[in-house]
Amino acid sequence: MKKLLKTLFLLIILVIVTAILFIKLNITAAANFTDDVLRPLIGDANVIFLEKVFFNVSDQIEQIASGVEQITPPLFNNDNLKTDDYQLSGLDLTAIPVTNNFSHLRNEGIWKVIKLKAFPNEGVMALTFVRPDKNRSFSVVTVAQLDMSKLILGVVAGTKKPGGEVGNPGPGKVPPEIVASDRLIAAFDGGFQYKDGAYGMIVDGKTYLPLQKDLGSVVGYKNGTFKIINYSGQDLGKDITYIRQNCPILIENGMLSVSDIRNKKLWGRTPTTDIYTWRTGMGQTKNGRLLFAVGNNLTPETLAIALKMAGAENAIQLDINPNWVRFNIFSPLGGGKYDSTTLTHDLKSGADTYLNGYSKDFFYLYKK
Repeated sequence: MKKLLKTLFLLIILVIVTAILFIKLNITAAANFTDDVLRPLIGDANVIFLEKVFFNVSDQIEQIASGVEQITPPLFNNDNLKTDDYQLSGLDLTAIPVTNNFSHLRNEGIWKVIKLKAFPNEGVMALTFVRPDKNRSFSVVTVAQLDMSKLILGVVAGTKKPGGEVGNPGPGKVPPEIVASDRLIAAFDGGFQYKDGAYGMIVDGKTYLPLQKDLGSVVGYKNGTFKIINYSGQDLGKDITYIRQNCPILIENGMLSVSDIRNKKLWGRTPTTDIYTWRTGMGQTKNGRLLFAVGNNLTPETLAIALKMAGAENAIQLDINPNWVRFNIFSPLGGGKYDSTTLTHDLKSGADTYLNGYSKDFFYLYKK
């Protein structure tokens, strides 16, 4: 009995310490404490339970606060452009209809073209925001739209994750030749850790983790194209440069697969279906544009709805939780040097680690 009480007391202390770290907004310290201390000590299942309690209690508090506090739109870090002055043939700037019943926010659903130094006369990136959860006016999703006729998508395995735990570490940084060429445009978070699903990853012929069936998968090819599919063991074609998997597919052929009864069991393999937290996702439109979505207080379903609103035909979830959701825009200074900003003011920057070495995998975009 004494041993049990001691264990319970220790658990309470650990939870309090973790909560304090979050309250103090030291997100990185809290995330590392959770992974490096709590997980080995009390196990993945207990950590998942604690995370669910923490995030969902926080969600309830935000719901209450939203009744008295003014909801504000996200603050984009790059300057908006006058679209008349730029070539925009690869972007669709049709406004997204606002279908919620909340008080309207300025520029909600309106695409804003983002200035990129590498494209002084062309608009290849635009941002907007939507609110996909009819019960949460404060759940705001920023969506980036990118013209992939001008860009190429790549992916990098992290120095530790996802394959380091099985003896397959990756380089963890944008390829030096891309950095040196001054063509790097952006980089954003990848998939889950090995312990959260062991989702497959193959880059340049090296298997960091083997592929699994019935998972959302991003597949890249040597000609610079990519596609998002539900991998079921089918032939993926020739000249593949990478494959990264992460959770069951969110949207397949225009349909919300995350809410498909067949995928309920699949999502049961991951512990995050009913946790309201920060999430990211990647989508692809009918004509091949890339969509990246990031927002607070989301479930997989509301993340999928946001991507669908923006025009995604196929989409997968990427990484989740406050410390891991990231998107950096890079501006070349010459000689392989860059300035960088986050997509919005409330995202953590990953610029330094993307260029110099990151423990987790991530995607990057560069100019053709």
